[in-house]
Amino acid sequence: MAIVVRDSRNRSPFWYACYTAADGRRLKKSTKQTDERKALEMARGLEKAAKEARGKRLTEERARDLVSQILEGVNGGEGLRIFTVRQWFGDFVKRKYKSRADKTAKRHEQMMEEFFEFLGPTADLNIAAVSSREIARFRDHRESRGLAPSTLNTDITVLSAAFNAALKQGHISVNPCAAIEALKDKEVHKSVFTPEQVTAILKAVEDMQFCAPRGGKLPKGDNEKLRRDWQGLVLTAFYTGGRLGDCANLQWKHVDLVSEIKTIRFNQGKTGAEIVVVVHPVLEDHLLKLLTPESDDDFIFPSLGKRKISPLSKQFRKIIERAHIKQTVIRERSKSSQSGRNVYALSFHSLRHSFTSISANAGVSEEMRMALTGHKSRDVHQRYTHHELQLFRAAIGMLPRVGDN
Repeated sequence: MAIVVRDSRNRSPFWYACYTAADGRRLKKSTKQTDERKALEMARGLEKAAKEARGKRLTEERARDLVSQILEGVNGGEGLRIFTVRQWFGDFVKRKYKSRADKTAKRHEQMMEEFFEFLGPTADLNIAAVSSREIARFRDHRESRGLAPSTLNTDITVLSAAFNAALKQGHISVNPCAAIEALKDKEVHKSVFTPEQVTAILKAVEDMQFCAPRGGKLPKGDNEKLRRDWQGLVLTAFYTGGRLGDCANLQWKHVDLVSEIKTIRFNQGKTGAEIVVVVHPVLEDHLLKLLTPESDDDFIFPSLGKRKISPLSKQFRKIIERAHIKQTVIRERSKSSQSGRNVYALSFHSLRHSFTSISANAGVSEEMRMALTGHKSRDVHQRYTHHELQLFRAAIGMLPRVGDN
């Protein structure tokens, strides 16, 4: 039976808990409490935990429950707050939306949903129940879908951030991601389009017969709009180095074709940064031929704006095939995967690589290229380089003309 006693020599103002430990020994521990009632609550809790440990029923989760009960008795109703995996990650993502860019928070939210789906019922258990084994199994599951090592390593980094926050606040005793070693990334080389290949792509679009979302032919007028928009999208990416989503969602308010130096302003979805690129004469000619918008908020390429990236990427692969440009698979889809995909050397993003590489070969400085593409990191920028507006215009003017008959 647990009892509390004072120090017989009055060396401490605190009550001591006397209770039977799991191995049968009688222990005496300071409760750090001056209130006898609170000290007794702690003593009884310690003995209860020892009893369950003796019966091999004390798990980490049960220990937390007992600690919570002790705190409730000592603090008058305020126990140890225990989070389930779902509760903690949900709260963590909400805080990310307040403190980080939406793109970063969205990445955490996406990973959270993937993790919940994998865990199943475990997602509604105490966050402390997640082990390193579960994290490793989750990564193996993602790898079986054909995802790249770099993506899988980022997955663990995102999960680790949430578990680290729980560790700092005392909700877990160890970060289960800490034991997971990073995968060695396989070196993958994306190719670039030559100006001749870009011209072939533009000509292939002229003869494309696009399909309706659920199959079947599109009306002639819709086909013509898609052809015009796709040509504009390709020219924009080639002459600005813009990403697919940023180019497809350009609005007329982002374009200045009136000033002496024509410009396009990008609000980059990936980084949140704003960059300004001078409009090349070939792109200017194409934009001036488009229909006058009713509002500056109208999309420049209305048939492509607000569409998901994946369908646009697949459509571009079909355009490459129609242009008879040879493709190379640089990473094959996992044979065991039902949802993975092949990664090709040429994709829409290769137009961004082309912009950077052709600029480099034309003698445009690295600092200028970084300013034009919006790269903040020299290391990131150098992966794209394969070998003051007046200055921008001079740099853009070095790009070759494409699409000329």
